[in-house]
Amino acid sequence: MNNNNRTALVLPGGGARAAYQAGVLSAICEMLPDPTQNPFPIVCGTSAGAINAATIACNADNFRAAVEALNDVWRSMRVRDVYRADPLGVAASGARWLSSLMLGWFLRKSPRSLLDNDPLRQLLHRRLDFANIDRAIANGSLYAVAVSASGYTSGHSISFFQAPADVEPWARTQRFGSRDRLSVEHLMASAAIPFVFPAIKLHREWFGDGSMRQLAPLSPAIHLGAEKVLVIGAGRMSEKVERQRGELYPSLAQVAGHALSSIFLDGLAVDIERMQRINRTLSVIPDDVKTRVGLSLRPIETLVIAPSQRLDHLAARHARALPRAVRFLLRGIGAMNRSGGALTSYLLFEQPYTRALIELGYRDTEARREEVKAFLQI
Repeated sequence: MNNNNRTALVLPGGGARAAYQAGVLSAICEMLPDPTQNPFPIVCGTSAGAINAATIACNADNFRAAVEALNDVWRSMRVRDVYRADPLGVAASGARWLSSLMLGWFLRKSPRSLLDNDPLRQLLHRRLDFANIDRAIANGSLYAVAVSASGYTSGHSISFFQAPADVEPWARTQRFGSRDRLSVEHLMASAAIPFVFPAIKLHREWFGDGSMRQLAPLSPAIHLGAEKVLVIGAGRMSEKVERQRGELYPSLAQVAGHALSSIFLDGLAVDIERMQRINRTLSVIPDDVKTRVGLSLRPIETLVIAPSQRLDHLAARHARALPRAVRFLLRGIGAMNRSGGALTSYLLFEQPYTRALIELGYRDTEARREEVKAFLQI
């Protein structure tokens, strides 16, 4: 595979918001002259984006089938497919947290998470065949795939990757690339939203959501050899919000939603801005100067597709689709109103919301059809 074919797909995290990525990929699939051919030899994902990335990688020999599988999951999504939403399960989780707060000094055992996401593990086992990744790399329909997670002990961002033998692991400040055979447990670790879902032990360390401590979300794709990067975001990247007067103390849901948005969205926006600045700098340095000083940096063409609407407002309109037990739990922390919509937008794994996200992703991509076709050289 030559450099012109090294186009990477980067899918960041965002919980239920990742349904938007399925809509974007559907629109791209329709633009391809041969929709069965995978246009993204390098696929990198984080958190819920890691699950989408693994779906593409496991079906890389037929891109249309991969996109259809992705859409099938997100269009039929229910909360019970991701975490326990039955009254008994929610009550047990709430009781563990309450007992820990009141009797932690006596029990000496803290709860692992607010929600039990074992249903997600079962769904992934049913849907994904990781043996296909090696076959796709061998037949050339895939070059590399990476899934990122954050180590709770080391504080490092680790990108677990599968690629040809000549791809070397990498080490940078607080971020590393580690060759490994990907599995469901890697996806569970990458999508383990702090406090909400339990941490997962991989090898010698416990890992949580890959968006935490991820200082350079585009870095894994570049280390794997990408020359062009398509990023499908899970939130508005350049939103201009006027400062407003806030009289009421922020609810717990508002604080949690703000924290999650910082984890999932801010690092990506900063990294894209950094890459654009480096590209501009490289464009004014003569090639002979780069060669003489041994400058190994290369320009990376980047295209970002992100929601054109505020997803917290969209989630607030569909919040009543949540199971009653979950609504009861979230109402207590203020997540069932407009101000708490950010937290709800990450946990609302229900058809009305996920289908609305898919349609939004499709429309946003169609609106930029010529730009996407030029980027993919269609």
